[in-house]
Amino acid sequence: MREVHHFIGGKSVAGTSGRFGDIYNPNTGEVQARVSLATDAELGDAVANAAEAFPAWAMMNPQRRARVMFEFKRLLEANVNELAEMLSSEHGKVVADSKGDVQRGIDVVEFACGIPHLQKGEYTEGAGPGIDVYSLRQPLGVVAGITPFNFPAMIPCWMSAVAIACGNTFILKPSEKDPSVPVRLAELLLEAGAPEGVLNVVNGDKVVVDAILKHPEIKAISFVGSSDIAQYVYATGTAHGKRVQAMGGAKNHGIILPDANMEQAVKDIVGAAYGSAGERCMALPVAVTVGKKTGDEFVERMVDAARNLKVGVSTDPEAHYGPVVSAAHKAKVESYIQMGVDEGADLVLDGRGLSLQGNEGGYFIGPNLFDNVTPQMQSYKEEIFGPVLQVVRAETLEEAVALPSNHQYGNGVAIFTSNGRAAREFAAQVNVGMVGVNVPIPVPVSYHTFGGWKRSAFGDTNQHGPEGVRFWTKIKTITQRWPEGDIGDQAFIIPTMG
Repeated sequence: MREVHHFIGGKSVAGTSGRFGDIYNPNTGEVQARVSLATDAELGDAVANAAEAFPAWAMMNPQRRARVMFEFKRLLEANVNELAEMLSSEHGKVVADSKGDVQRGIDVVEFACGIPHLQKGEYTEGAGPGIDVYSLRQPLGVVAGITPFNFPAMIPCWMSAVAIACGNTFILKPSEKDPSVPVRLAELLLEAGAPEGVLNVVNGDKVVVDAILKHPEIKAISFVGSSDIAQYVYATGTAHGKRVQAMGGAKNHGIILPDANMEQAVKDIVGAAYGSAGERCMALPVAVTVGKKTGDEFVERMVDAARNLKVGVSTDPEAHYGPVVSAAHKAKVESYIQMGVDEGADLVLDGRGLSLQGNEGGYFIGPNLFDNVTPQMQSYKEEIFGPVLQVVRAETLEEAVALPSNHQYGNGVAIFTSNGRAAREFAAQVNVGMVGVNVPIPVPVSYHTFGGWKRSAFGDTNQHGPEGVRFWTKIKTITQRWPEGDIGDQAFIIPTMG
């Protein structure tokens, strides 16, 4: 049985806890490997190693750190096929989608290559008589990231690339469901020239998460996962004096106005709703149609489009999406489908019971489509995280906008229209963090910033982009004077610049 170990101090380190997690092949349902689950002590070893590496890395000039990131980017691009195939084998998403996962990570590494400019401070000459004031952005020290199963390449890069480029050393705790790609990322960063200990990977479950949240040497934590756990991570981490950003769940809406290009909207939404088996925090699982005619046409077209989707193994180049990540997750998604039926929504397309010949043990779910969903239904209120699209019908734009604005989650939202004024007003007024206009999955590019509102995000700072640089650094402001002659009684007066 293949084992996935920790990566500490530039080396693969076997676990000592005696505890392991099974790594499944979602296409077959078979165990393909196992991963070591760390103890508090093992996490402590990784932190000690990162703390030892920190001073020299932080003192390295930012241009040299940028050169490491440039080489890391080159190596990621050179190994994209290997990374994508490895990712698909443990997650289940099709290889083409996995390549997109890796590419989105590469984009953030590319952004981090600009760290000499991004980390510059500010300077004011002559703020007072002979006084200059300037600021520095300095790294925090040892920092950590706790990443989810659904993007095992992109999200570790979101966090670690910016943090490391800023001069921090990083502890990565990936999902135990698909840890091989994160370990490979650490190996490639070492090959790119990063010193040993700059990026350590510690695999584990809640035991190591709690150890990260409480370890006094870890200064900041970034998290992506479900909202309940995000809230726990934020509350526990901040209670222990840490800077924390914790991204939670989502229930993204796509609002379709009567003047929308319906053909394009259906093409966009079918991919956004069912791509990667719906296992994206920026998926689009709710379509809000405005007006009966719009709703009827959308549902009719969407049924045809969804029926033509091919669900297959992750290596099938013709498959639109593959299996979900685990048997437990498959059961959870199917329980939500049954919940929707029990609540009175119309299940016009039922994807349960799908089995592929030769892969009968795989975790496959066909496309599901609900019509006449209402905001009072529990299945609407909660995140399903599977290939399930719910259609909510609204009579007016105001009614439609109120749905995402009032929902507990506020990650992303999209509007489909040819009316520029309606789109502009919608973007300004909707109570959601990321907005798409005729764009179904409005994930910002790497040099902007990613983050939702309400229960989709806990903390004050978003992921990557300029916000990421601010999160992973602390600002120091220096006021300096080189006096000439006697300063007299001014030493006993609070300094002013008047």
